Amino acid sequence: MEQMYQKSGNQLLILYGRKENGGRQLVRDFCRNKKFYYYYAPDISPQYQKQRMQKEISDRYQVAVSEASYDTFFKRIKSGDGSKLVVVIDEFPWTEQELPQILGNSMKKVDGITKLRELGFLDLVRQFPRYSVRESVEVYGVIGGVPEYMKGWEDQRDIRCNICTHILSERGFLRRKAEEIIRSQLRELSVYHTILEVLASGRHKLNDIYQATGFSRAKISVYLKNLMEFDVVEKVYSFETGGWQNAQKGLYQIKDTFLNFWFKFVYPHLSEFYQMEPEEFYDRFIAGELESYLKRYFVNVCMEYLELQDMVGRLPLKLHKMGTWIGKKGHIDIIAQNSVRENLISLCNWSGGAMTFTMCQQLFQSMEQAKITANYYYLFSARGFDEELVKVVEGDDRILLVDMNRM
Repeated sequence: MEQMYQKSGNQLLILYGRKENGGRQLVRDFCRNKKFYYYYAPDISPQYQKQRMQKEISDRYQVAVSEASYDTFFKRIKSGDGSKLVVVIDEFPWTEQELPQILGNSMKKVDGITKLRELGFLDLVRQFPRYSVRESVEVYGVIGGVPEYMKGWEDQRDIRCNICTHILSERGFLRRKAEEIIRSQLRELSVYHTILEVLASGRHKLNDIYQATGFSRAKISVYLKNLMEFDVVEKVYSFETGGWQNAQKGLYQIKDTFLNFWFKFVYPHLSEFYQMEPEEFYDRFIAGELESYLKRYFVNVCMEYLELQDMVGRLPLKLHKMGTWIGKKGHIDIIAQNSVRENLISLCNWSGGAMTFTMCQQLFQSMEQAKITANYYYLFSARGFDEELVKVVEGDDRILLVDMNRM
C-alpha cells in the first residue's frame, strides 16, 4: 500500500478478505498522518447508497453536491491543497470468483488486488511473548493467526483457561463466532453444519461425506465448492511422487482453524455444551484429544520454519515446492523439493514422547510407499530426541535434528 501511495498519478487497489483478518485496522493505520476520505458503504439499495454518500460528502466538505452520481462525488472529494488524497470505500460483499464479472472491463484500471490472509505462526509468537513455543503452537491450533482473535487471547493464562473463558463461557467473545461466520456468508446452515461436522470428525472423502450425511454427491460437491470459495474448506492434494498409486486422492478438510476446532470439539456435543460448566466440558470433551488434533498445526509450523530458513539461505537446497504426502498406508509430514527434484524430507513429532529411531523407520517405510528418496532430513520434535537416535545421526551432515523449543 505504501509503495503504491508513493507512485505518481492515481492508483486503484482492491483489498479484500474476512473482517477478522484486520483489514479495517490496516487501512486505518495506513491512513494515519495522510489526508484521506473514508466512506462506509452499508448493504442498502443503490439509490439510497448514492443519497447517503452525497450527504456525507456535502457535510464533510461543506459543499453543495447537486447531482447524485459517483462521477460527481469523486470530483468533489479533495485534499484541499493539491497534495495526495487517499479515498477509502469500505465494505463490498463479493467473493474472489465474482470479481472479474463485477468489474468487467474496469479490471484494466485496477493497479493491485490484495487478499488479506491470516498472520503466520511467527506473528503469533510475537503477539504472545510470555508463551513457550509449545504453548504458542497450542494457541495456533485453536485460533490460527486471526488478528481479531489474538487480541482477545490472554498469554498470562494457559490454553485450558483461555478456551474455557473465551470459547466455552457464556460471555466468551468466541462462543458464537463459528455460527456468525457461517451465517454471514452462507445459507442453508443445516447442510453446511452437517458437512463441517463430518469433515471435523476425520472423514475427508466425498464418498465418506455421502455415506455419513445421505446428501447426494452432486449436492455435496456444490456445497463444498461454496465452502472453499469462502476459505472455510480446502481440497488437499498429496505431494506428487513416483508412488502416486499409493497416495490418497480427493480429500477435503476444514481450512479455517477456529471452525475446525469448533466442529471437532464443541459442535458434536452441543447438548452438554449448553448444560455443563466450561471446565467440566473441557475436561470431558477436549483435553483427551487436543494433543492428537494439534499435530496438523505443528506440521504447519515446521513448514513455516523451513520457508523462513529458505528465505535467509539457510537450507541445503532452494525450495521450489513443499507439501505433505498422504498415503493409503503411510504418511510423510513434509516433502520440500527444489527445481531439480532434490528432496528434503521431514518428520514432525508433536506428542509421541522423545523422537526415536523406530519413528524414523516408519518414515522410511512411508517413503518406500511414496517411491521417493531424500537428499536431506530435517527431524522436528516437540519432545526432544532419545539417545539412540542422536548417536545414529551423529556425524551425518544430511540429517538435522530440530528441537521445537530452539526453533
